Amino acid sequence: MNYSRPFKLARIVVFECVSLFSERESGESGLARRSITLRNHFQKEGPFRSVIDRRSFLTTAAPFVLGLGVIARGQVPIERGRFNESDIPLAREQLLKMVNTERAHAGLNRLALDELACKVANDHAQDMATEQFLNHWGSDGRKPYHRYSFAGGTEALQENVASGDGLQSVTSDAVMKNLHDMHQSMIEEAPPNDGHRKTILFPQLTHVGFGIALRGHSVRLDEIYIARYVEVDPIPRQAKPKASVFLSGKVLKQKYVLTGAGVYYEPLPSPPAIEWLRQPRSYGMPEVNEILMPRLPDRKMYDDGSTGSIQVDATGGFRVRVGLSKKPGINTIMLWLRAGQTGTTFPATQICVRVE
Repeated sequence: MNYSRPFKLARIVVFECVSLFSERESGESGLARRSITLRNHFQKEGPFRSVIDRRSFLTTAAPFVLGLGVIARGQVPIERGRFNESDIPLAREQLLKMVNTERAHAGLNRLALDELACKVANDHAQDMATEQFLNHWGSDGRKPYHRYSFAGGTEALQENVASGDGLQSVTSDAVMKNLHDMHQSMIEEAPPNDGHRKTILFPQLTHVGFGIALRGHSVRLDEIYIARYVEVDPIPRQAKPKASVFLSGKVLKQKYVLTGAGVYYEPLPSPPAIEWLRQPRSYGMPEVNEILMPRLPDRKMYDDGSTGSIQVDATGGFRVRVGLSKKPGINTIMLWLRAGQTGTTFPATQICVRVE
């Protein structure tokens, strides 16, 4: 689907997390990258990828226009009022306002800005800007939930990322405008290619973090959306193979019921080649390694004959022993909640433990 834009610069590309529940790493499968039209400069590069071609290059007249002397080959004049770190708080507030306006239109709750999510998103945005790629994987091979969990987070999350390259101007106002347009293109998506919009309007979200990085005339935007419904007690983030950890905590609101947990295994991450990072790919959870269920009252059992292992009390407190993998890798524990007996089940945690 094409969108007209009143601006004049940059190449913008966006893509999102397709699923929390299945691994999808093939190039175009499920990937939603949005088509945006600018005048006649539209170039399609595949069924899920489109580009705004608004690159601007310095010409020989640039030194005279800018009132400069001779500029040596390879130098780029520095604009006054260049976007910098002091502009990021305002940019985040503007993006948050856009998110909450759209959620309000959909009858959903407002999101709050989360400090840890902002830090993790900013680190990834810096990584993408420095290495000039756009991907959910980082240059160290970690996925979004790895980065957030090992930074101390426990909540389940979803991520949207976007880039703008070849910016004609990198002043504060110009970069703010580009960030606005990058996010607006996500909001304006239409089915079936509306993955970013679905992430923004996921009903169970509570918080969001925005990461923004500018390098040269390229900008990167990372949006991390989280669902905070569980308070988790401190848990080891590193363990030996065949070890176990105790997961305990409390569901924050009594209207939500803990319905179970999944333990997911994947090999230890390793830094991918830069060419790999520069190819479009979505991410998801690997195959579940173990399923844990709430403990049932005496004389009751599940269909498979088990009675459950998660101890849950009347106040929402829970405790369970989680066995970890026999071989090195990342073990991710995902708790599932539901509102009452008829609500939709959704993931509430993604807690990673490094086993080696």
